[in-house]
Amino acid sequence: MRPVRRNTVAKKRIYKVVFVNQGKVYEVYARRVSQGELYGFVQIEGFIFGEKSAVVIDPSEERLKAEFEGVSVSHVPLHSVIRIDEVEKQGTAKIVSLSGKMEDVIPFPGHLPPGRPKKESD
Repeated sequence: MRPVRRNTVAKKRIYKVVFVNQGKVYEVYARRVSQGELYGFVQIEGFIFGEKSAVVIDPSEERLKAEFEGVSVSHVPLHSVIRIDEVEKQGTAKIVSLSGKMEDVIPFPGHLPPGRPKKESD
């Protein structure tokens, strides 16, 4: 087997990270995603945004670009992360408001609340 060149592989990786922040769903693209040093947080580094030379400018992406301007590393709480995908090419970063529908509720950790379930006769 040939040895894997870590530098070339690492440069080509792009991650799409989807997480909830202040009632909105953020979808960002980054070069590095890891567990990080802070317990319970996902570390996101190397944010990638679209080119400024694009004819059509997405206001949502511009808002994200402004929000993360000057941020070298972002620590997102693990329970806020919806999904992390390794993708071949970057898409458009965006912010989407939660509609308040039941489908938007993400249970954590996905179990019943502590205590005994009530019987219907109670």
